[in-house]
Amino acid sequence: MKEGRVKIGSYSEDGKEVIKAILEPGEIFGELAVAGQENRSDFAEALDANTRCCAIQKEEMASILNSIPHLNLKFTQLIGLRLQKMERRFESLIFKDARQRVLDFIRTTALEKGRKVGFDHAFKHKLTHQDIANLTATSRQTVTIVLNELREQGIIKFDRRSILIHDMEALK
Repeated sequence: MKEGRVKIGSYSEDGKEVIKAILEPGEIFGELAVAGQENRSDFAEALDANTRCCAIQKEEMASILNSIPHLNLKFTQLIGLRLQKMERRFESLIFKDARQRVLDFIRTTALEKGRKVGFDHAFKHKLTHQDIANLTATSRQTVTIVLNELREQGIIKFDRRSILIHDMEALK
């Protein structure tokens, strides 16, 4: 990704969208083609008008990875981190209720993409409540209820573009 954002997801048999990731500049996708995956059932959708991606053929990428060992290691680490993230998400779907999945999403996103602001954590985003619902396998209504409850409890402040977390421990 050079610019903009791309949503990676799939659709269930009943047509419900499942968002697997929203990628930002500097991130890559389609990496499993190099690992031997022939067909993908996922879709990639540009979320911003200014989205720009650089494409590379899998044979060329494989050649680059074979000739640059430290890049090959970084690439392998990236796949490993994505696998760990998907495993955590899978466990969350099995073992946690909808409310806790939304709390986990907020906490994880703040830690991964946010920054400390005094004693608080803040992160900017361009996600709708429906996007968060699709990322957490919940409903838009659940996301709205949870966010409003957290705001009423003084745990977070949020608007359409950012979330400020006053108490990270309360999200555990």
